[in-house]
Amino acid sequence: MNNHDLSEIADIFYRLWIDKSLADSDQRDMSLLSLPQAYDVQQQVIDRCLSEGEQIAGYKVGCTSSAIREQFGLAEPICGRLMLPHIFRDDVTLLSSDYAHCAIEPEFVICLAVDIANEVVNEAELIDSIAWIAPGIELHRFKFWMGQPTSQELIASNGIHAGLIVGEPRNSPTDIDLVMEGVGVFRGQQLVASGIGAEIMGGPLTSLKWLTNHLLERGQHLKAGQLVIPGSPVELISVTANDEIRASFTRVGSVTSRFTDADR
Repeated sequence: MNNHDLSEIADIFYRLWIDKSLADSDQRDMSLLSLPQAYDVQQQVIDRCLSEGEQIAGYKVGCTSSAIREQFGLAEPICGRLMLPHIFRDDVTLLSSDYAHCAIEPEFVICLAVDIANEVVNEAELIDSIAWIAPGIELHRFKFWMGQPTSQELIASNGIHAGLIVGEPRNSPTDIDLVMEGVGVFRGQQLVASGIGAEIMGGPLTSLKWLTNHLLERGQHLKAGQLVIPGSPVELISVTANDEIRASFTRVGSVTSRFTDADR
C-alpha cells in the first residue's frame, strides 16, 4: 500500500477511536499491510490524537503470550501508546458505554526513573531504571472491526488499548519478585482469573527489555516519568455495566474499577 492508502486507513482508525462505529464503506483488508505499515498507521493515529490535545504517557506491550503470538502469526510482541487523559486513579467509576466491547486485563504498572536511551543486554540493568511499580487495570475496546482478527489491525488499533487505571501503592522494584508475583482478578467477590508474572514472557522485565530495544530500533526511547505496562499474566476479561472489577496482586497491592450504565 502507498502512503495515501495508509493515511486513509489512519483516518478510519482515528474516527473509530472517537466514534466507536464503522461505516461499511470504511472496511479495509488489513492483511494487505506489512507490520511496519501497521505501525505507521498507529503512529499517524497517535499524531492525530496529539493534535487534539492528548499526551503520551508511556507504552504498552501486548501479545506477550506465545499462544497469542502464534494465533496472530507474530514472531514477537507488539507495542502501543498509553495516552492522557485516558489514565485514571484507583476506585474510579467508568461508563461501560464509553468502551466498545469493554474488556480488561490486570497489569504491572512500571514508572521509569530515568531515560533508557541505550540497548539493554542484561535485565538486571533495568531495575535501577525503575522508580516504582503499582497495580493496574488496562481497559480495552475488544473488537476487531475489519473482519477476521489480524495482527495488522491489532497494531493499527494501538493494541485495542482504551485506557489504564493505576492503583495507589508505589513499590520499589527490589521489593518484588516480579517473576513469582501472583495476581487475581475478581468480579465482585468472584475470582475469575489468576496467574503469575512468569507468564509474561518469563517475567515483566523480559517484556520491558524487549520494549526498550524495539523502540531503539525505531529511533525512539523510553523517558523518565513514562509508564510502561508489560503485558498481562491472564486472558482478557469481558466487562459489562454494573461490574466491579478488582485486580489483586500478592505484594504489589490492588486496584479497583466500577462500571456503570450510561442510560441509568
